[in-house]
Amino acid sequence: MNMHEQLEDEGGPQSPRTAEAGGPQAGPDAAQSGDEIVREANDRALRAQAELENFRRRSRREFDDAQRYREIDLLRDLLPVLDNVLRALEATERTADVESLRAGFRMTAQQIEKLLETHGCRPIETDGALFDPTVHDAILQQTAPGVAAGTIVGTASRGYRLHDRVVRPAQVIVAREE
Repeated sequence: MNMHEQLEDEGGPQSPRTAEAGGPQAGPDAAQSGDEIVREANDRALRAQAELENFRRRSRREFDDAQRYREIDLLRDLLPVLDNVLRALEATERTADVESLRAGFRMTAQQIEKLLETHGCRPIETDGALFDPTVHDAILQQTAPGVAAGTIVGTASRGYRLHDRVVRPAQVIVAREE
């Protein structure tokens, strides 16, 4: 027995001829189990692909719903304020007492301000502050005796920030040099 034949008998490397012929381990059962392995791998890959596609669809649907209903908490908080405004309007029809109406609207405005603050929305400081073009919109410049140029001397409309972003810049009147 030559060395090559001895290695084959001991389970060592196969010769190119026996490997091509299927070798001692290759047979109809080995070919069939190889086909099954490929089928199972394909089946697992298809299932994983389907699971991934379902995950993507579900994630997109959840994202779309979150975007669609993102203001619901704010709206729930605003509805009682609207109720108060509607009650105040009804009261205007029954009373001529302007002071009580003014007090009611003042309370409603305070309620709205508190609500905005609860949601992280705060007014931008204006009165006496230096003009800052990142948060203020100058709509007018005027001379103001005793006030340094660039100082805000009036506010036409309040500005607001949501956390660190400007929701609306404050429209202000700025002092200019005399």
